[in-house]
Amino acid sequence: MKAAAPLALVLGLAFYARAADELPPRLTVELFGQRIEYYDVGSGPTVVLLHGLGSSAKGDWGACIARLSAYHRVLAPDQLGFGASAKPVIDYGIQTWVDFLGEFLRVKRARDFTLAGESLGGWIAAQYAIQALGDPSSSLPKPDRLVLVDAAGHRHLAEGIAAGGHFGLSFAGSKALLSAIYFDPARSTDEAARAQFAASMAKGDAWTIHSLISNRGIVAESVDDKLGQITIPTLVVWGAEDHLVPIEDGRDFAARIPGARLAIVPGARHAPEIERPEVVCAAIEQFLGTR
Repeated sequence: MKAAAPLALVLGLAFYARAADELPPRLTVELFGQRIEYYDVGSGPTVVLLHGLGSSAKGDWGACIARLSAYHRVLAPDQLGFGASAKPVIDYGIQTWVDFLGEFLRVKRARDFTLAGESLGGWIAAQYAIQALGDPSSSLPKPDRLVLVDAAGHRHLAEGIAAGGHFGLSFAGSKALLSAIYFDPARSTDEAARAQFAASMAKGDAWTIHSLISNRGIVAESVDDKLGQITIPTLVVWGAEDHLVPIEDGRDFAARIPGARLAIVPGARHAPEIERPEVVCAAIEQFLGTR
């Protein structure tokens, strides 16, 4: 698979971004005996934001949390194994995060919420929606809208991850990673790569990432043939220059999910919510009817 090697690089290293907005302190909740840290900001209809692999709520969504919280209650957890949340040494799979998300939403009494996820977070969001909506016996709190941003989850990507090699942390790899993630070359300078390398060494989520990319069972957790079970309004947002999870995947999400809309973000690769947060937030606001 052509995209497998660079995608494995991203999953092996993960990326870090400085949030554009100062946020209030994170809160803490215990789920299944594990500490989960999260933001709970604003009031109004609830929007739940899920970050990607190796990142955090602030790392992926920091520039959008404050803006969206002007008209919404924004819940944004650091998912298990990442950020400031607990990082148990377990075998991680998509279902792990689906289960923790369901418990988080139950404990936080989230109702009639919009679920949004980026990259791995988009895969989790899609799988969660499929289970919550497609299984009449499911006790998962049901979302009423869905937003997928450069989401993983297609079988060909899962197969690429399962078949790909593992990459150790390095300065050169960090620089290549930044070039793959960001369209703006200013974000992949030597100085930025040094900061990325240091951040990757310090995050403490290496086992989480290694466990997931070593898990051949994630192929069975791909969502391609289940997307028709998503029957709620859905917005698919994609960086026009994404070479890691190609825009064809975004078009396929939009085609398979009944009635889904597709918004393409120019001048962005795999992290449009970081590179072009004003465009991504405006698209979400328009979708939610607050703009």
